[in-house]
Amino acid sequence: MLWIPGGTFLQGAVPHDEIAMMHEKPQHSVSVDGFFMDITEVTNAQFSKFVEETGYITVAEREIDWEEMKKQLPQGTPKPHDTIMQPGSLMFKKTKTSVPNLYDFSQWWRWVIGVNWKHPSGVKSTLEGKENYPVTHISFEDAQAYCKWAGRRLPTEAEWEYAARGKKSNTMYFWGDDINILSKNANTWEGEFPVFNTFEDGYERAAPVKSYPPNSLGLYDMAGNVWEWTTDWYNINYYQELASTNTTTNNPKGAEKAYNPNNPYIQEKIIKGGSFLCSYSYCASYRISSRMGSSTDSSSEHIGFRTVATPDMLVKE
Repeated sequence: MLWIPGGTFLQGAVPHDEIAMMHEKPQHSVSVDGFFMDITEVTNAQFSKFVEETGYITVAEREIDWEEMKKQLPQGTPKPHDTIMQPGSLMFKKTKTSVPNLYDFSQWWRWVIGVNWKHPSGVKSTLEGKENYPVTHISFEDAQAYCKWAGRRLPTEAEWEYAARGKKSNTMYFWGDDINILSKNANTWEGEFPVFNTFEDGYERAAPVKSYPPNSLGLYDMAGNVWEWTTDWYNINYYQELASTNTTTNNPKGAEKAYNPNNPYIQEKIIKGGSFLCSYSYCASYRISSRMGSSTDSSSEHIGFRTVATPDMLVKE
């Protein structure tokens, strides 16, 4: 872990970011106390140790509870057939032709039965040779369980963004504003999404941690590779509410409840950092201010996490 000194910064999209989404605006003043943060995303090796010591079973490995699932669906939604209601996770699949509507993500995501953190690339895949890759197919609940075991916690969105920005006060990316060196600094999608990837950065899917240069504070993979869980509820109005106070918010913990009109039945937490699927044409979420909501009970091959700790948490050890 690295010590991240406390300070004040402007959270949200910088003024010259022409592709920033509305939920990244407006900028607002935030201060955070100092904290320790993992230098890398939690790896398969680290998560394996947790499971070995605790016997923990991830959400993607458990039988699906229809009574719980239907709470997040419109009333009257019929129960899927039992052959479909099996443990699994979301996997990315390239399309064969160009996709005119990039808002319909069902075109490249598929539910794969039997896929989980131990079988991240398919039912027959293993972790052999991937011990130093970020653990994926991890739900929010799974990440929280790991944190409890490790004596850590997940970062707030403000802590994550503050750490990602590092010593860069007004840039779109952790390395500055030059998009031309993206492939040297992050694992993202180059080429036409989601049809083909040029492999300019060396990888099509997840890469081992520390495959790219760290940010100005020494943190790796704060852009691309895999998304990372934070503790904040995803609420599209939250930034506007903070900005309206015209004050600096100290250690914000996020909105009191989730609100996303596009997914009104789903409880979403904010994920940060983007992933190997982020492209300029799709979401460009390798930008520091990028944010997205993800259902707390879902998992996929492009979401992982890293942990943080405050000094008092370490003293308790």
